[in-house]
Amino acid sequence: MARPRAIAAPPDNDRGLNAIYQNLLRPLLFALDAETAHHVVSLLLRTAHRSRLVRAILRGPPPAPSLRVRALGMDLASPVGLAAGFDKGANMYNAMGALGFASVEVGTVTAHAQPGNPRPRLFRLPLDRAVINRMGFNNPGAAAVQRALERYAPDGVRLGVNIGKSKVASLENAAADYAESARRLGRFADYVVVNVSSPNTPGLRSLQSVDALRPILQAVRTELQALPRVPPLLVKIAPDLADEDVDAVVDLAVEQNLAGMVATNTTIDRQGLRTPGEIVAMLGAGGLSGAPLRERSLGMLRRVRARAGERLELIASGGIENADHVLESLRAGASVVQLYTAMVFHGPGVVHAIHRELERRVAQAGCGSIGALVRREAQLDVTRAGESG
Repeated sequence: MARPRAIAAPPDNDRGLNAIYQNLLRPLLFALDAETAHHVVSLLLRTAHRSRLVRAILRGPPPAPSLRVRALGMDLASPVGLAAGFDKGANMYNAMGALGFASVEVGTVTAHAQPGNPRPRLFRLPLDRAVINRMGFNNPGAAAVQRALERYAPDGVRLGVNIGKSKVASLENAAADYAESARRLGRFADYVVVNVSSPNTPGLRSLQSVDALRPILQAVRTELQALPRVPPLLVKIAPDLADEDVDAVVDLAVEQNLAGMVATNTTIDRQGLRTPGEIVAMLGAGGLSGAPLRERSLGMLRRVRARAGERLELIASGGIENADHVLESLRAGASVVQLYTAMVFHGPGVVHAIHRELERRVAQAGCGSIGALVRREAQLDVTRAGESG
């Protein structure tokens, strides 16, 4: 049986920082199990988070003014943000800003501290540029994250706060559990995301049903509306929802006057992977992220946009690795895109590489901004669709 071929790396990876990562750091990190490697990297990034001097060393050239966007009431240096799951305890966001991310979504944070699921619980699939995780919302809890956010102000980076249900909270008490996290953390957030779509907390995805989700959104919104500055509220959905369930959640988000949605979380589907099936089966349950999620997540994004129109702002997440993916998501209706798994396989320089390529595309098209480029390309898509029809 022929060995499956690895997916080719994106052509626009950074030739400097990413070359160091690919040739030196990645082999060392990949010699460790995935979670240990993450802890090693986290120790370095936490140092940068606390030190302006270290961040100055890490910081690359800022994005060109042509990449500035406005989304969810925020002015952002670029549309590229870091997805939830990397900075669970809110102790790396300034370091990630120095590496080029315009926004960082911390969490998922739960009201109660919890260790998550037993290890091993994080696995790389190099042939697919994918990761399987069953972390189980491991995080220090809302009170500890509150203290972390009080200690270090954001240094030029916008903060989202992603909140989930504590494992000790029953489904019946989920609304109060989410509300506690919103009460503690909402004042630090440029936006808040209600996460009901992780596959790794028992029963959590059942909260995506409109009857279960409505009281959660209402409870969180009540806490946020008591703040002097009310952050936009979004909900994050799974890529495995049936079409009719997606439509129902979109309708509920509009009904509840949410600012937007995040599409999407990880998938439990394993179809189409290049990694041999026996290896995938051995790794077990968990959410799959990375390149194989790309088309599924993009399709979900398009469906949400078609249903919501302009009534919701959208954040695209899932399999985004390069400038083509960013522009494709923006044309599909996203205001902001998020990546995470791409850093595992292509290194932290991938953000600057995306910025440079986007800048080149904007200039080459003679557009003054990325927004103008996206509108132009979207119109071309409509024209091509009409001609093919």
